[in-house]
Amino acid sequence: MEKQQQQEQQRDGDGGGAGAAEGDIERLPADLLAHVLSLLPSFRDLSIAGGVSRRWRRAVERSLASRRRLSFAGQRTGDHTAARFVRAAVNLRDLDISRSCWGCKITDEGLIKISSADCVGKLTSISLWGLAGITDKGVIQLVSRAYSLQHLNIGGTFITDESLNAVANSCANLKSIILWSCRHVTEAGLVALVNKCRRLECINVGGMRVPPESFVGLLSISPALQIRSIPQIILNAGVQVS
Repeated sequence: MEKQQQQEQQRDGDGGGAGAAEGDIERLPADLLAHVLSLLPSFRDLSIAGGVSRRWRRAVERSLASRRRLSFAGQRTGDHTAARFVRAAVNLRDLDISRSCWGCKITDEGLIKISSADCVGKLTSISLWGLAGITDKGVIQLVSRAYSLQHLNIGGTFITDESLNAVANSCANLKSIILWSCRHVTEAGLVALVNKCRRLECINVGGMRVPPESFVGLLSISPALQIRSIPQIILNAGVQVS
């Protein structure tokens, strides 16, 4: 009997300790809680933390203000959630919304919402790799405000020359672009891009339907351009590969 009472007292003490610890966390100042949450490494962790309470949700959004990189890759993220997180990340420089095996369910609606975020004009890197739900409509809206963009991965999507024209007209600082398997992009779109993005150093064109001889024409515009994943047939034409 005495042993049973001791065990019950121990359980009560353990529960009290857990409750006290929980209370201590809730008493943290808002700034300190936001700082603690900013140390969480993944979007999944942030999403879980944001579901604890309204106070924690506000702290998560506050913690995003200091982030320079945000990745939704591998997460089942929708338009509304992605846009809300990006809008809170006012100092963001690197945005990764790539689709993975789990599927990042972003559509044009999400890109349009994201395009209104304060950080978009300061983004230097954007990845939209493999997003089957986006078209020129959403991409144009986003890149038209990404004036500082240097690196763009838009491979595996259904964009056309319209998106490349928007990039060419808005992203003068572009250094690299991945267009792998963008089968609706034509030579005209590539020429417009290389003509206007004079700082472009590297372009990945693997899996495209552009005639091989077209890449030689790109080098006449920008001789130092590195063209990756090009067909073997034009290696002897002076195209730089890596």
